[in-house]
Amino acid sequence: MKAKNFFPFILILCILAFGCKEEEPLMLNPGEVKGELHEANLGKIKFTDAIVPYAKLTEKNFLSTFGLRDSVNLNLLVFLAKTQTYFLHELAPELSVNELCKKGSYQISFYVDGQLTYLENLQTGAGSCWFRNEVTVFRVPLLSTTDEEHWGRYLWIRFLKKGGGEKALSEGTHQLKIEMRPYIKADSLKVGPIIAEGAVQINTINKIVAESEIALQPIAPVEDWPISEATFDEQKIRALNEKIAQNFFKDITSIVVARNGELLLEEYFNGANRNTLHDTRSVGKSFASTIMGIALKEGHIKSKMATLKDFYKLSEYNNNSNAKGNVSIQSLLTMSSGFMGSDMDPDSPGNEEKMYPTSNWVKFALDLPMDGQKTPGKDFDYFTAGAILCGDILNQKAPGGLETYAAKKLFQPLGIKEYQWQYTPQNVANTAGGLQMNALNLARFGQLYKNGGAWNGQQIIPKNWVEESLSRQIVADSTENTFYGYLFWNKSYTVAGKAYEVAFASGNGGNKVFIFKDLPIVVVITATAFGQPFAHFQVDQMMEEYILPALIL
Repeated sequence: MKAKNFFPFILILCILAFGCKEEEPLMLNPGEVKGELHEANLGKIKFTDAIVPYAKLTEKNFLSTFGLRDSVNLNLLVFLAKTQTYFLHELAPELSVNELCKKGSYQISFYVDGQLTYLENLQTGAGSCWFRNEVTVFRVPLLSTTDEEHWGRYLWIRFLKKGGGEKALSEGTHQLKIEMRPYIKADSLKVGPIIAEGAVQINTINKIVAESEIALQPIAPVEDWPISEATFDEQKIRALNEKIAQNFFKDITSIVVARNGELLLEEYFNGANRNTLHDTRSVGKSFASTIMGIALKEGHIKSKMATLKDFYKLSEYNNNSNAKGNVSIQSLLTMSSGFMGSDMDPDSPGNEEKMYPTSNWVKFALDLPMDGQKTPGKDFDYFTAGAILCGDILNQKAPGGLETYAAKKLFQPLGIKEYQWQYTPQNVANTAGGLQMNALNLARFGQLYKNGGAWNGQQIIPKNWVEESLSRQIVADSTENTFYGYLFWNKSYTVAGKAYEVAFASGNGGNKVFIFKDLPIVVVITATAFGQPFAHFQVDQMMEEYILPALIL
C-alpha cells in the first residue's frame, strides 16, 4: 500500500521516493494543522503497526508496546507544527526553498533505554522538495512486510546494523525513543531544536531453534580439495548458525571457508546444499576480470590500455566523441570510464535498469554520452554497462567467443563443471552478473586468487594481474574507506582493534567471495536478500562479529 492511501489529500508519486528533481522554484509554505488529532499530537512521533487512512486514524491506532519479531510492520507517524522547509528556513533564512532542500533535512536520534544509540543526518534527497514544503503529518515505514521503497527502511537498517541497534534491542523489554531535529549544512552544520519525539516499549522475541540448526555441519570428502584439521572457535560459528536460523541474519544460503588452501567450513541454510547453483548477481563481473587477464596474457587483446576505438566503429553510435574513443579497458574495469552512466543514480541515462529492457546492451552503452564532470581513470561511478562492454570485447577477441574461452581457460582447469551463465539479448555470456555456481566452486575461484592465480601447479591467471585486480586501484567511497580494483572491491574489516585488508567479489543480495591479503583465508557467503537494504550490512556484521573472530585465534 502506497502513501497516497494513507493521506488522501496527498497525491504525488514522490512521497515515498528518495528524491525528485525540482524544475521550478517553490514558495515557502509554513504548512497547517490537519484537524484535532494533529493538534493534540503536535511535536510528537507515534508508532503504529498498520496503515490506516488519515480520516479513520484515531489514538487507538497508536502503539505503546510493540513485539519485535519476523514479518511485522512498524511505522512512525510524525506530527509537525510546521513543514520541514519552514524549520530549515528558521535556521537559514537567506536560502530559497529549493536551496534548503539541497542543504538540509532531519537529524534523527535513536535512544534505547535512555542511551543515545545512533544519530544520523538524513540525506537531503529523502523525499521530494514539494513534499517537504507541503506536509506536516506523514508516515515513515521502518519495518514493512511489503518491502516498501522508502528512506525510513534504510534508516532503520543503518540503526540496527551500523548503529548498534540490534545489540541494544537484545531479547527482552526496552524503551525505544526517537527524536527529530532540522539541520542545515552549508559552510557549517546548524542543528535546530527537537521538532518531534516519541517513544514505544519494544519487546524483542527471539525464535527458539533446535540443536540441529546450530550444530556445525560435517564436510563430505571433495575430490582434489583436502579438508582442514585446523582449529577455530566453534562456539562463534554455532552462535552465527543460531542467528541465521532465527532470521536475525536473513536469506543466507551458504558459508564456505578455506584456510591454507584446505576446506575448513561448509554450512548451508534455507534449503540450499552443496549442489545448489547460487545466483550471485554482480559477483559475475569479477569473473569477467579474470577472463580479461587471461586473454591479455595470451595476446588476444593487446593491452589493458586498448581503447574503445580499437574495437568499435564509434561513428555508428550516438554521441560520438574523442573522449569516448579513448575510453580504455582499464577504466572500464575500474568503473572510471567517464560515461554518463551511474547505477547509483536512478535518473542517470546509463543506469543499468534502463539497459536491461533494451534489445542490444552494447549499443545502449556505446550510445551514451560522456560525462564532462568526470575524469576518466580517476572518478569512480559504478557502471554495469561498462562490464557489458568488457564482455563484448572478450567475445570478439577470445578464440571461440567468451563462453567457450572461459570454459577452456578457467572453469576446466579449476574442475568447475556445474555452472550456468545468463545471457545478453545477443546471446553472449552476461558479464553484468548472474553467473550461477555452487558455493564450493565459488570458493575455488577465491582460492585461485589467494594462490596468486595458480591451481594444482598450473598458472591460470598471470600473478601480476591478480595483484593489480585485488589492489586499491581507485577510491570507491572515501567515507566508507572502500576501494576498487579490476571488477573487485577492496576494504578492511576490524577485529579486536586490528584491520584486515580484503579484496572481494560482491553481488546484490549479499553474495560475496572474500580473499584476504594477510590471512590465509578465503570466505564465500551466498544469500538471496536481493534488493534488500540489509543485504550487505548483515554480511559485514557476520564477518566482523562471528566469522573472522572464529578464525583469528
